Amino acid sequence: MWRQLAASIALPAIALLAILRVGAPIRFQRVQYRATQDLAAGKLLIAKPQLADPNFAESVVLIVQYDEDKGVMGLILNRRTKAPLSRVFPELKGAKPDPVYEGGPVNKGSAQALLRSREKPEGATRVFGDVWATGSKGLIEKSVAAGDASPVFRLYIGYAGWGTGQLEHEIDLGGWSILRATAALVFDDDPDSLWQRLQRQTETRIAWGRPSFCVVCPPQEGR
Repeated sequence: MWRQLAASIALPAIALLAILRVGAPIRFQRVQYRATQDLAAGKLLIAKPQLADPNFAESVVLIVQYDEDKGVMGLILNRRTKAPLSRVFPELKGAKPDPVYEGGPVNKGSAQALLRSREKPEGATRVFGDVWATGSKGLIEKSVAAGDASPVFRLYIGYAGWGTGQLEHEIDLGGWSILRATAALVFDDDPDSLWQRLQRQTETRIAWGRPSFCVVCPPQEGR
C-alpha cells in the first residue's frame, strides 16, 4: 500500500562565540563538538545555509530515534506535499484535507506518523513529552478515520536516516544546529516558514547566548 501511496504523491527525488573576558589573557582551545551529549530523540536539527546536501536544504528535522551504535532516524517537519489525506485515504470518511509531508529521502515506499496523546497509543514510540512516532498501518488508519486534525496528527512519506557517526560528522563540519523540540514546533501551523524562524533563533542564540563549545576560551581558575 505504501509503495502505491508514494507513487501517487509523486514526491520529487530531493535527497540533506567566542567568550571573551575583557582584559584577560586568551587561551586557545581546539574545537571538539560534543555531539553524543547534544543529540537525542526529541531534538531538532536545523540545516545551516551552508549545508551542501540538497536533500536537506532549509530543512527542520525532528530526531525520532537516536542510537550511537545504530544511527539516527528523523522526519523533516517543513516539507508539505500537495497530496491531502482525503485523497490518500479515499475509503476513510473521516480523512481530512490536511497535507501529507515528505519525511525524508530514505524509503519513500514507507509511511510514518507523528501524533500527540497523553497516553501511549498502541504501536507507537515516545519521542518526547506527549509526542509519539509510529509506522503502524493500523494506528495510522485509525487516526485518519477518527479525523484527527493537523495539530495532533501528521503523516510522512519516507524518512531521514544517518549511519553510525555520520550525523555527528556533519555537525562537526558545521552543517546543522541543534535545538530542543516542543510539541508546538513539531505541529507548527506554518511549517513553510519554520526553517526561517528557527534559523534566526539559532543565529540569535549564537550571538547572545553561551555556546556549548568555544573557539577562544577564557582562562580557567588555577591556570
